[in-house]
Amino acid sequence: MNAVVKGTTMPVLEVSLDPGEAVISTHGELSWMTPSLRMSQTTGLGQGGKGGLLSGIKRIVGGGGLFLTKYEAQGAAGMVSFAAKLPGRIFPVAISAGNGYLVHRHGMLCATLDVNPSVGMQQSFRAGIYGRDGFILQKLEGSGTAWVELSGEIINYKLQPQETLLVHPGHVGMFQDSVQFQITTIQGMSNVFFGGDGYHLVALTGPGEIWLQSMPIPMLASAIAPYLSGGSSEAAATGGVAGGVIGAIFGNSV
Repeated sequence: MNAVVKGTTMPVLEVSLDPGEAVISTHGELSWMTPSLRMSQTTGLGQGGKGGLLSGIKRIVGGGGLFLTKYEAQGAAGMVSFAAKLPGRIFPVAISAGNGYLVHRHGMLCATLDVNPSVGMQQSFRAGIYGRDGFILQKLEGSGTAWVELSGEIINYKLQPQETLLVHPGHVGMFQDSVQFQITTIQGMSNVFFGGDGYHLVALTGPGEIWLQSMPIPMLASAIAPYLSGGSSEAAATGGVAGGVIGAIFGNSV
């Protein structure tokens, strides 16, 4: 197996597979592949082939699907590619026993078979529902390599024990599972009713590394929303169709 990230601003992950080799991804990540690859559905192997069904149930609870897509080269070598959804970076993450990661829900592009992707929420189920995308995270564990996509500029911090950083939920890209994840509220009625960010923040407490992203999909969609509806007749004439298409894309992605 050989994985190469091509491009710069909008990178593409290209994975070359020898016969019998395979990778997995969540639904909708495929960009293109060679005919020698066979697609099938799996609940995920996990460590030692265990935990796949339970992980699938967790994905359903988190708004995902029961099955993952498996891409396997059969009879000949092949290639499968996954393109970034937004400008940003694609990079590999080494996962081993006792060294898992939590990633924002759209972050994992693909992984080797012994990586077990599920939904990991270190807060109550109610918080997972009302906290939107930032509070529903993919958990990557097992033993292997996963390729992760983060959007915009990526800022990395190494938190010391008991060191905490408060982060807007949308900017949480990825962190080691040794980092504690806690939803916290900003005190004060003015923050609750008039604060543009609402009153929820995420407290990330070390030890461990965290990766923050500057341009998550939900926040980008919110920023351009005023320009996609209303406005002058000229704007409607020139941008109405494009706006509708872009709005549909973001509506399906958030």
